[in-house]
Amino acid sequence: QLQLVESGGGLVQPGGSLRLSCAASGDTLDGYAIGWFRQAPGKEREGVSCTSSDDSSTYYADSVKGRFAISRDNAKNTVYLQMNSLEPEDTAVYYCAATWGTTVVVTTGDEYDYWGQGTQVTVSS
Repeated sequence: QLQLVESGGGLVQPGGSLRLSCAASGDTLDGYAIGWFRQAPGKEREGVSCTSSDDSSTYYADSVKGRFAISRDNAKNTVYLQMNSLEPEDTAVYYCAATWGTTVVVTTGDEYDYWGQGTQVTVSS
């Protein structure tokens, strides 16, 4: 059973950067499509960035294009979300999710089978 644990969240000033990590155990992430999602208080869950199982395709929400980057390190069994030029609107709990064996980008949260517990990102001066 794949287990995911996010880390790297925190409080950062507007314009700052954070790198979120999603460490996997119980299975290798190689072969899983990965997604990063976020949910702010009172708002619906939003897909932020996703990558296909072979990393041939990636997706970024319009609100984060050019600022966020998703990457995978199979040797460390970890996926990252580099977040630059953070804005107060990026404040949310960020979750990573995984689903097995699709070479297309999966942007719908309901299609993911495994979820981490989330990490809080707060952008404020």
